[in-house]
Amino acid sequence: MSVWFNKALLNSGALFLKIDSELSYYSFGMKILIIEDEPELQQSIQKYLEYQGFVCEAVNDFPGGLEKIRQYDYDCVVVDINLPNGSGLDIVKMLKEIGSKSGIIIISARNALEDKLAGLELGSDDYLTKPFHLSELNARIHAIIRRRNFGGNKIISFNEIRLDPEAQTVTVEDKPVELTEKEYGLLEYFIANRGRVLTKAAIAAHVWGDEYEKVSQYDFMYTHIKNLRRKMIEAGAGDYIKTVHRVGYRFTDAG
Repeated sequence: MSVWFNKALLNSGALFLKIDSELSYYSFGMKILIIEDEPELQQSIQKYLEYQGFVCEAVNDFPGGLEKIRQYDYDCVVVDINLPNGSGLDIVKMLKEIGSKSGIIIISARNALEDKLAGLELGSDDYLTKPFHLSELNARIHAIIRRRNFGGNKIISFNEIRLDPEAQTVTVEDKPVELTEKEYGLLEYFIANRGRVLTKAAIAAHVWGDEYEKVSQYDFMYTHIKNLRRKMIEAGAGDYIKTVHRVGYRFTDAG
């Protein structure tokens, strides 16, 4: 049975997190636009992806989708081909015309080769035929984001820093750096969102998850970030973690 219409699973946030916990490092703070006219499927996708840590917006027709992509930037757009008052393929075309850097995944009940080719030729990154498992959609979104953020490399690099997500190891100038699990999670999240301003709430929710909801202050986070910064500088890395007053942090090598 495909996950997207299994209502019992939709009400189980713990199951969602268990299914894709290995991918969750790349989710938090990433914005996804869902353009889908089937209410149940739209809600299923949105609820699932939000459990994975994505920030989701959803519309159910062509004009709504067009308005969203003209006004906002998204890390990935999930769009159905058959939409009221228009075609999802025209959404893909418009994204390319306006120079959007969003990843694009087309979803459709039509498994015709010509539809897939048309979408890929217009510039979509992937094509999923209904019905599909939500875990597969999530994996494909992460693959696109990883490809765009890290060039598809299994080893994540930022200047002299190298991260191996599978082994969860870090090196600076090829010398290993001993980090705690939380410190590693912070560093990977910072590099995945390099150049972006990350709020304290987003960072805490990403690294600590449900534990974060039990506290009202950020002292625990400040301590981990302070230790991470110290360890990286002592290992020979640049001081890339910049404080953004009253907001959060930015990871950058800009002065």
